[in-house]
Formats: sequence, C-alpha cells, structure tokens
Amino acid sequence: MRWVLPVATGLVVGLAAHLVAILIMPYQAPADAWARIATLGPANTVVMVPPAVADSELMPFLDPAFATAACRYDLAAGPLKLRVPVTADYTSVSFYTRYGQAFYGISDRAAGRKVIDVDLMTPQQRALLPSDEEITAADRLIVESPSNTGIAIFRALVREAGARPAIEGLLVRATCGPAN
Repeated sequence: MRWVLPVATGLVVGLAAHLVAILIMPYQAPADAWARIATLGPANTVVMVPPAVADSELMPFLDPAFATAACRYDLAAGPLKLRVPVTADYTSVSFYTRYGQAFYGISDRAAGRKVIDVDLMTPQQRALLPSDEEITAADRLIVESPSNTGIAIFRALVREAGARPAIEGLLVRATCGPAN
C-alpha cells in the first residue's frame, strides 16, 4: 500500500502538466491560422484561401465542398463593415479570435438578404455609438469582438466543381473595411 500515494501523486501531476500544455498550445503555435492567413495579404482585406489539398492545407479541416475567403481583422483603428454576397446554395460568415476561439457565426438563411452585412466592433466601440431608436436590430447587425484582432471566415458551398470559379468570384467581391 505504500506505492498508492506516489502513483496517485504522479498521475495527478501528469494530468495537470498535460492540461496546461494543451491549454497554452494555441498561444504558443508559431504557424497558427492567423500567421498563415497573414501570408496571403494585409489585415482588414478579404483574401481567397486556396482550396484544400491533402497535406498542404493553409488552414486545418477545410472542406473541399466550400470556397473559402478570410479577413484578418484589426479593430484598433475603429469598427469594420463586412459585406458578403450570398450564393444560391449556402453562404456563411464565422468570427474567431486571434487564437481561434469562435464567438459568432451567421448564414445567409439567418441574414435573409442577398448580402450578409455585419458591423464588427469591440464592446468599447459599441458603447460609443449613439443610441438611435429608429435603427433596429433588423436594420443593422452588430457583432462585438472580444478582442481587437481576429479572423472572419467566409464560406460558400460549391455544389459542383464547374461552379467553383463563379462562387469564388462572388467571395472575392466581399469587403472587410472601415465602417463609415
């Protein structure tokens, strides 16, 4: 029975070390999604993500049935306006923090329009907005980012391979720039 305490202590310490390593991994990864998307273009612009190819994906778990574009955003200079034209089949916009934590997503079905139109800002920037009773939630979709930097991912379903150029042409028309 003298071995129970050392074994239990070893298991608890090992489990704690394992959990700490897993939790800090997103903050220590040198080639995370943010860094890889940075190679495609500057912040606050929409860039096309190359289609998924085995063993050479820009981002992990890309679905080859979707055309994907991304906007690395930086809200330090002020709020951004994102406009994404929708396709006939399915279009979505997902928002992630700099370290990959998802905090908001919307699809064309939820937006109910021909364009997904989002104002992206921090809670502090939203607090500075004038309160206007004539502008309702249906008129303006405001998404609060928990941090100044992050990634917006635009995805559009490509029903058949021949439609990919047209779908990518729609995603290229998406905008991610200063809100005026």
